[in-house]
Amino acid sequence: MNPHRLASSRPPITKGNLIIHILFILLCMACMFPFLVIIGTSFQTENDIIQYGYSMIPKNFTLDAYKVILHEPKVLLDSYLVTIGTTVIGSLIGMWVTTAYAYAISRKDYSYRTFLAFFIFFTMLFHGGMVPSYILMVKWLGLRNNVLALILPYLISGWFVLLMKGFLQTIPEAIIESAKMDGAGELRIFAQIVLQISKPALATLGLFFALQYWNDWWLTLLYMDQDHLMKLQYLLIRVLKNMEYLNSSEAIQYGLVKPGTQVPSLSARMAMCILAAGPMLLVFPLFQKYFVQGLTVGSVKG
Repeated sequence: MNPHRLASSRPPITKGNLIIHILFILLCMACMFPFLVIIGTSFQTENDIIQYGYSMIPKNFTLDAYKVILHEPKVLLDSYLVTIGTTVIGSLIGMWVTTAYAYAISRKDYSYRTFLAFFIFFTMLFHGGMVPSYILMVKWLGLRNNVLALILPYLISGWFVLLMKGFLQTIPEAIIESAKMDGAGELRIFAQIVLQISKPALATLGLFFALQYWNDWWLTLLYMDQDHLMKLQYLLIRVLKNMEYLNSSEAIQYGLVKPGTQVPSLSARMAMCILAAGPMLLVFPLFQKYFVQGLTVGSVKG
């Protein structure tokens, strides 16, 4: 095929399209600016932040903030492993449970779909509360200092179920009926047909689950006392709280900062943002192409 013909077939760039592209480029730059400021500030000294403010380009490059946070690398590594493990396992199981529940209430030929739909909707209106949840997890299930306590509470959500239900209702019933006529059972239809069609919605649901598990610190505060079972977000919060009571002499004694410098409490906040959000920023592009489609498909009925 002639490349000149392909070039000539492209629509010309109009002034309107050029203005739209420029506006979106400026919008992207505006969105990137705060994140670049966070990165730059994490490498600034405490004195420079107080004197010059936050900046993308540090005047005096230093790693003091990361030295303070990474003072005990084994504890941080354990928290990363716990966070990654609970995020992956919880997201996969949560996606399966949520999709199975949504598939059941989306089937018009299922007898108990009305009761199950009301049951999941009722949980969105009323919650048991912190005290009953704590008694259930600790006294009845005995999950104190158990990784399962970081996974079970978030396995299913009413909003996630309704989101998947709206998508699954768009699947033509003729596909399911034809699969039944070919001898496929319900489990095979769900695993090999429904899940394959639902990839955009599953990607969106997986991203929501991953963000929920990754950003959680509340369950660690409630159910975990041992350092090797703490999640990343809670560990970083505890480090920040300890830094508020750490004076310069103690920091110099532990080798965290050099003599004549202050404890990097401000830059450490930025460093913690990078350590906490960095992995999820790398994961998000993998789901991006499915994200909008998974949210919009099934929301408009024709």
